Amino acid sequence: MELLQRITHDPNVMGGRPCIRGLRVTVGMVVGQLAAGSTIEDVLAAYPYLERDDVLAALTFAAWRVQELETPFRAP
Repeated sequence: MELLQRITHDPNVMGGRPCIRGLRVTVGMVVGQLAAGSTIEDVLAAYPYLERDDVLAALTFAAWRVQELETPFRAP
């Protein structure tokens, strides 16, 4: 999970949303671009300060987040 070290959380950057390496580029923005049909190469061309591993880190983070299961607590 070395890729996940590229994902940062700072309440002073983008409202604390998960970002790539402290930049003002959110995981949601990267994943959204890919979901809209952009390729990794398209994202890298649009944001030349990103690296391929940043995009892969965003995908890895998104996959990890959707695997989490929230179970509501029910009192006996």
